[in-house]
Amino acid sequence: MPMSQGANGATACLALANGALFFGHGFGAVGQTTAELCFNTAMSGYQEIMTDPSYAGQIVTFTFPHVGNVGVNPEDNETDEPFANGIVVKWDPTEPSSWRSAERLAAWLSKRGRICIGGVDTRRLTRAIRRQGAPHVALQHNPEGQFDIEALTAAAREFPGLEGQDLAKDVTCAQSYRWNETRWSWPDGYSRRTEAGCRVVAVDYGAKRNILRCLASAGCDVTVVPASATADEILAHDPQGVFLSNGPGDPAATGLYAVPVIRQILDETNLPIFGICLGHQMLALALGASTVKMNHGHHGANHPVKDIETGKVEITSMNHGFAVDSQTLPTGVAETHVSLFDGSNCGIRAEGRPVFSVQYHPEASPGPQDSYYLFERFVAAIDGN
Repeated sequence: MPMSQGANGATACLALANGALFFGHGFGAVGQTTAELCFNTAMSGYQEIMTDPSYAGQIVTFTFPHVGNVGVNPEDNETDEPFANGIVVKWDPTEPSSWRSAERLAAWLSKRGRICIGGVDTRRLTRAIRRQGAPHVALQHNPEGQFDIEALTAAAREFPGLEGQDLAKDVTCAQSYRWNETRWSWPDGYSRRTEAGCRVVAVDYGAKRNILRCLASAGCDVTVVPASATADEILAHDPQGVFLSNGPGDPAATGLYAVPVIRQILDETNLPIFGICLGHQMLALALGASTVKMNHGHHGANHPVKDIETGKVEITSMNHGFAVDSQTLPTGVAETHVSLFDGSNCGIRAEGRPVFSVQYHPEASPGPQDSYYLFERFVAAIDGN
């Protein structure tokens, strides 16, 4: 195939499956990757976003231009390694200006094999995603500025997409472990829970560390188990509550093995169950609802959600490309929260049972404390059970 020279000295090229091309400046690792492209409207937290397992199989376009300006540090990782395939930004990352910075973003991404592009018109790209849906893309970083455009576009078209993909199996833990680290607080940072608490088993479909910290801070002794854990394996820990974590991929695909487990727990016990994000979708499927692929999903830290039962509006953090179809909620399952952006479902509860879930991320300090009450509600349900 003939090689093309990048425009204006470009060293990276983003090719969409529809043939659209975006040239820019490559940083991070050298190479090529394919993924679904989404956009995130958060003004901070790019390190947490990159290390969120829910972004597996995706490249993130940041609508906020100043990405990389505070560097990276080990404390802000949601997992040990980034799971997002790469990032797209307007301005090239600058020298970090935070006293907490331990490393430059570009160097950190390079060491971890993540391919990135700067100098892109992210407003134009975001409008295209909103109109056409989350596209399949191929991103290449070549310092010599040579690109096989035909092959790059073909790679984008060959990407299978996230529908039908069970990605939880790729990001879950390999074996069970205990968690006792609590939320960060000034000036001591993270602490450890030492006193006894309520016994909670957290099913890891791609759990973020700060979710586990919030559970520990709310009063839980947390045992994390892999996504493949059976109901008998979960109940063998003698839990007083079960938590269903966030995660990536198509909930219907993960649900093939996760839903029967949740249904068995629902049928055989009256344990409180709390789900977040993919865990919310898993619970909805187990209760008889369906999920759908969204046009471009919800990704950001400024999404307004209304609690139908209290009238309260929360400013929430979100990251999901699939949603629970509220029209399929069966009798006995109530819708509790809705997005004020598009009316999509953001929460459910099983009537008469201590079982509930939300689509958004209450651990991500939205509002900044608008949604922490959900962890306290879970613990209160355990205490009352």
